[in-house]
Amino acid sequence: MKFVSKSTLLGAVSLAAASFAVPAQAADITLNFAHVDPAEWTTSKKGAATQVFKNIVEAESGGRIEVQLFPAGSLGGETDLLQNTQDGTLAMSMISGPFSKVCPEASVLDIPYMFPSANVAWKVLDGDFGKQLAEHCLEKTGLRTLAYGETGFRNFTNSKRAIAEPKDMDGLKIRVMTVPLFVEMVKALGGEPTPIPWPEVPTALTTGTVDGQENPISVIYANKFYEMQKYLTLDRHVYGTDFILINESVYQGLSEGDQALLRRAAGIASNVGRAVQQFNSAEGVAKLAAEGMEVTTPTAEQLKAFRDVAQPAVINWLSGEIGSEWIEKLQSAVGEAEASM
Repeated sequence: MKFVSKSTLLGAVSLAAASFAVPAQAADITLNFAHVDPAEWTTSKKGAATQVFKNIVEAESGGRIEVQLFPAGSLGGETDLLQNTQDGTLAMSMISGPFSKVCPEASVLDIPYMFPSANVAWKVLDGDFGKQLAEHCLEKTGLRTLAYGETGFRNFTNSKRAIAEPKDMDGLKIRVMTVPLFVEMVKALGGEPTPIPWPEVPTALTTGTVDGQENPISVIYANKFYEMQKYLTLDRHVYGTDFILINESVYQGLSEGDQALLRRAAGIASNVGRAVQQFNSAEGVAKLAAEGMEVTTPTAEQLKAFRDVAQPAVINWLSGEIGSEWIEKLQSAVGEAEASM
């Protein structure tokens, strides 16, 4: 069976640590796999994850399965990729925020200050809670989550002043994604949330349409926001999750052995992507400081103040959207993960 896009493959990088020799033969199955990040694995968690996935699947299938990678938004934005994976035009995609548009319960992962560390997030997502959420979203969307990757913790930047506690947010116009949960979060913190599509963000920051924005460290550095923003606050308000998705009809068309191979490859790929993201985040803070950004790291007491203000407001809003069941499940899972560490 074939699931091949008409668009031209931009090419994917070679990840030496995961390179395998694949027999030169025509593949029986071709899976096209798209994402919006760059292909370069050292700077792109999705680039690294998808390349590792490709290498493992092609090697362990003996060349029977070919994975064609379409990075850097070559097949469209994340909403496009999501829709195309649902309708089967695209076999696989690696998606972050927009997934909650088709499975609203997935938005529980964006509750501010829910995950105290990446270790806790990984334990929750790779454990029973992650499996339950994946099964629930599969039933609602026809998309199977093979594994969870990492977009990274999101942090605030702005051009006006250092932010160390919620009162410092008062009156600041903060660009947010066009996602209601993020609007509610910034509003609760005292800022003025301003939803702006991603392509317009640099102009909005340069012209002063907004005072600041929020994103993972790697995104802030890669987009040179240090040229437009003076202040960085490492408040880590939301842990961003990537979903490695496959169309369920495509998945069910595979043998049990091939299904197991895809699950195994996705699990390894997600961990590689997480590692790349963690490295770039840690290195990125120093790079941003070297570029002249003033970095503020809130104390534990100050972070509690952020959480105490933002979390109840968002949970109250989200409960009205999806009910309390998944919120309570996540709170319980986070508590158990913390206790086990």
